[in-house]
Amino acid sequence: MTAHVAILGGTAEAVALATALAACPGLRVTTSLAGVTEAPVLPPGGLRRGGFGGAGGLADWLRAEAVDVLVDATHPFAATMAAHAAEAAAAAGVPRLRLLRPMWTRQPGDRWIEVADAAAAAAAVGGLGARRVLLSLGRRELEAFATLPEVAFVVRMIESPETPLRLARAELVLARGPFHEADERALMTTRRIEAVVSKASGGTATEGKIAAARTLGLPVVLIRRPPAPPGEVVADVGAAAAWISGRLPV
Repeated sequence: MTAHVAILGGTAEAVALATALAACPGLRVTTSLAGVTEAPVLPPGGLRRGGFGGAGGLADWLRAEAVDVLVDATHPFAATMAAHAAEAAAAAGVPRLRLLRPMWTRQPGDRWIEVADAAAAAAAVGGLGARRVLLSLGRRELEAFATLPEVAFVVRMIESPETPLRLARAELVLARGPFHEADERALMTTRRIEAVVSKASGGTATEGKIAAARTLGLPVVLIRRPPAPPGEVVADVGAAAAWISGRLPV
């Protein structure tokens, strides 16, 4: 009997989990990608692209594909997808796990300013009086910073945006992590960065900017994570694989 594990992906953790499960005999693994990134890192196993049409569509897919276990390994800020996953799994009677990378730990020297959303982050930047700011955010959050025409932004993204940035002064830097502290420090120094804006994504792939800002004594405006739906949560791939193993049909 072949068991079916579905992974809601789009993160390095999702790829690592699919890779780990690919070595398990008698296990079918399907990773679903929302299609936000044009050239994502593709995991081994089955692949599905595009949305589901809400929680109901995802529940229908879980039933149609006879999914035994659902793992939500989406980005910590994918709040809508996390809510849909919880609702759909409950409706379809499928065990669900949230694989959520750990948040960074505040260390001596960190100058974090924690805020609720992008609008609050823009207000915090305005209050700092910084004139050159690194924005390490998704494209949906950039609009809030158009209220700061006097600030020169260095905007880092994985891919070029479909429409021009609505920022009066912006330099676009295209790069895909992981980003190491030394490289981040060099970027901040050469671009004369005075503050950093980031989502509180956590994990190791982008922690370099946090460490670099700490070393350089720069303030970091952090957008807090949205709350996760109730349910079981693990922080690493090994724990996720063990959880899955305990819930597959024998």
